[in-house]
Amino acid sequence: MKVYTKTGDKGTTALFGGTRVPKDHIRIDSYGTVDELNSYIGLIRDQEIDAHYKTILIEIQDRLFTVGAILATPAEKEVLKNGELRLKNLGIIDTDIELLENEIDKMEESLPQMTHFVLPGGHPTVSHCHIARCICRRAERLAVHLSHNEHVPEIAIMYLNRLSDYLFVLARKLSSDLKAEEVKWIPRK
Repeated sequence: MKVYTKTGDKGTTALFGGTRVPKDHIRIDSYGTVDELNSYIGLIRDQEIDAHYKTILIEIQDRLFTVGAILATPAEKEVLKNGELRLKNLGIIDTDIELLENEIDKMEESLPQMTHFVLPGGHPTVSHCHIARCICRRAERLAVHLSHNEHVPEIAIMYLNRLSDYLFVLARKLSSDLKAEEVKWIPRK
């Protein structure tokens, strides 16, 4: 199988199920941003961080492939001609969201209570987490935008929402672990 197919040379691409759409279609932008997020999480995983975080990040990357597949499948192609679901063995389930919530809760146990906004930064690894959080929020906004006109399972949007929370808390936890300075945002008076 060759990497290049030339089928997209005129600015269209195929969704799961074969439907061709323009490459700037909101569905493509949506799952493309999830792919961007997945790549950025790989960069965080490549940093010198605790093995537990790396394990969780691998699980998140796996789930993001699933979110991307969900977003790449138009509603009319969700069921195959034989009646089976196209993504039969794929899906985001409640335990995927619970994993993120449990990890957030564990990290927050060792962190001081939030009393102020913090400026992103303090350490390169922490900054990567904040960038991934912003990409995640963009992916969520795009998925919500897509859901206004086409079917998007609510749980996929919920997963992205919870993931951005996880990435924010991971940034705070890594700031603590790496003894990075957390700079408070101070509004002008």
